[in-house]
Amino acid sequence: MVPNKGMNPNDPEFFELLVGSFRRLVGRPLVERDRGPEWLYGDAPFALLAHNTDADPVFVYANATAQKRFGYSWSEFTKLTSRLSAGPSEREERQALLDAVGRKGYMTRYRGLRVTKSGRRFWMEDGVVWQLRDERGRDFGQAAMFSKWTDL
Repeated sequence: MVPNKGMNPNDPEFFELLVGSFRRLVGRPLVERDRGPEWLYGDAPFALLAHNTDADPVFVYANATAQKRFGYSWSEFTKLTSRLSAGPSEREERQALLDAVGRKGYMTRYRGLRVTKSGRRFWMEDGVVWQLRDERGRDFGQAAMFSKWTDL
């Protein structure tokens, strides 16, 4: 399953990549067993974003909570390079995190400054960032989940 910009947000294969890679790398479930792609996209109380493996990665997924938090629609998000989710002065720190995740597979308890479409800044807190890695060990990008945030 290679994520692409035209992907359906409820795609069952991408859902399996998200939840399967989280479970394998982080060691716990991302969602309860009875929750599916529709719940994750539309009803999950946490923000979930994912970007691809492009040299300048582009978001391929943002659930409804992430869309609301950042102020972008699905179609806007899936055209956005993920570095733009952080302000210019935070991009180096963000890239260091992503590089560490690439080496280690995941990071927990992440806190980082992010920026919305309107330019408002907020802290994403207690985040988990992980590799979108299938059961064969192939990487398809990275994902981030956070359920706490503080507006500045």
